Amino acid sequence: MSEARDTSKTPNPYEIALEQFDLLRADMFVNDNHVGFFERLRREDPVHLQQDHAIVGSFWNVTRYKDIMEVDTNHDIYSSAGSITADDPDEDFTLPMFIAMDPPKHDQQRKEVSPVVAPTNLAKMESEIRGRVVTILESLPLNQEFNWVDRVSIELTTQMLATLFDFPFADRSKLTRWSDVATADVESGDIVATEDERRAELYECLEYFTGLWNQRVNEPPRGDLISMLAHGESTRNMDPLEYLGNLILLIVGGNDTTRNSITGGVWFLNQNPGEYQKLRDNPGLIANMVPEIIRYQTPLAYMRRTALKDTILGGKHIKAGDKLLMWYVSGNRDSANIDRADEFLIDRPKARQHLSFGFGIHRCMGNRLAEMQLRILWEEISKRFANIEVVGQPTWVKSSFVKGYTNLPVILHAR
Repeated sequence: MSEARDTSKTPNPYEIALEQFDLLRADMFVNDNHVGFFERLRREDPVHLQQDHAIVGSFWNVTRYKDIMEVDTNHDIYSSAGSITADDPDEDFTLPMFIAMDPPKHDQQRKEVSPVVAPTNLAKMESEIRGRVVTILESLPLNQEFNWVDRVSIELTTQMLATLFDFPFADRSKLTRWSDVATADVESGDIVATEDERRAELYECLEYFTGLWNQRVNEPPRGDLISMLAHGESTRNMDPLEYLGNLILLIVGGNDTTRNSITGGVWFLNQNPGEYQKLRDNPGLIANMVPEIIRYQTPLAYMRRTALKDTILGGKHIKAGDKLLMWYVSGNRDSANIDRADEFLIDRPKARQHLSFGFGIHRCMGNRLAEMQLRILWEEISKRFANIEVVGQPTWVKSSFVKGYTNLPVILHAR
C-alpha cells in the first residue's frame, strides 16, 4: 500500500485549482488537512477525476454520501477484485483476500470466519473484554503524562486480536507490528523504508501463522479464526499467499478501526469540551457516542472499486476498468445526508448513519465487536476518571489509507 506521497507542506485547498489536488499525499490527514479539500470537491466536483498520479495513475474520487452508497452497494457494477487500495499489487506478491474478491468466492470465504463475531459469541466475550479493560485502566498512572496510543489503544486491540486468533499471548505485539507494516506508506519511511523490507516482515508473519495452521488443522475445529480458516470448506486449500492475504485483512480489520477510534474519542472530547461535559453529566450517552466517534474518526479513509462496465455516476461517464476511490472520510462529512456533519455531537440522532464500516456485501464483519470494545472502555473510564486531559498535539499516521495516530500525550485525573 505505497500509494501516498509525502511532501513538506500541504497546500491550501481554497487557493489551488481542483486539478492540483493530490488526495493520496501521506500528510493529507495530519491535523485535519483533508477537510477543506473534500468540502470543495463535494461542492464543486463530487465525482472528480484525478489524472496521471505519479504512482497509481488516474482514478475517480467519489466524495458524496449518496454516490459512495451507490458504488458500495452495487458490486455487479463496481468490483472489489484485485485491490481495495489505489495502487495495484505487484504481480510477484499478490495477496488475495476476501474483501478484495467478488461473489461467490467472497461470500464463501467470509462465511467461514464470520461466526467469530456472531451475537452469541460477542455476548460471551463481553465479560472478558471488560476484565481486560479494567486491568489496563488500573495500570495507568494518575497525574503523569503518558502516550494513550501505546498504553490503551494498542494494548486493548492487540489483546483482542490475540483472543480472536488464539494467538500466543506473549507474542501479541507481533500482531500490531504486522498490521502497521502491511498498511505502512513506504514513501514516508516511518515503519518500513522499502517494499523489500515490507515483504520480508510479511513473510515472517506467514511463517509464524503457518505453524499455527499446522497445529489447528490436526486438531478438532475450534472457535478461533485460524481453526476456522484451516477447516473451512472454501479456505482449507488456500495457497500460502492467499492465507497471508486473509490474515492481513483480519489483523488490520481487527486493529485499525478500534485502535484509532479509541484514540480519536479522547482527542475529539478534548477538542469539544461541551461534549465532554455532556458525557460527564450523562454517561448513558456512551452507547450513542461510540458510533459518533467512529464516524468522526473514519479509521479507513477510503476503499477502492473498479468499474466492470461503462456506467454513469454523479453525471460522470465511468468507463469499464476505471478505478474509483470511495472517500468514506468525505461522505461522513456530507451535510446533505448527515445534519451538522462537521460537528462532533455525542447525542447525535441516528448516530449509526455513517460510512466508516462500508455498506453492501463488504460491510465490516467486526463492526459490532468494535462498538462493544469502545462502549465497554468508555463505561469503565467514566467510573474511574474525571478527565482524560490531552496535553499536546497528536502524532498522526502518515498515510492516505489508514487515518490514525501513533502518539497522544495525556494526563489522567481521578474522580
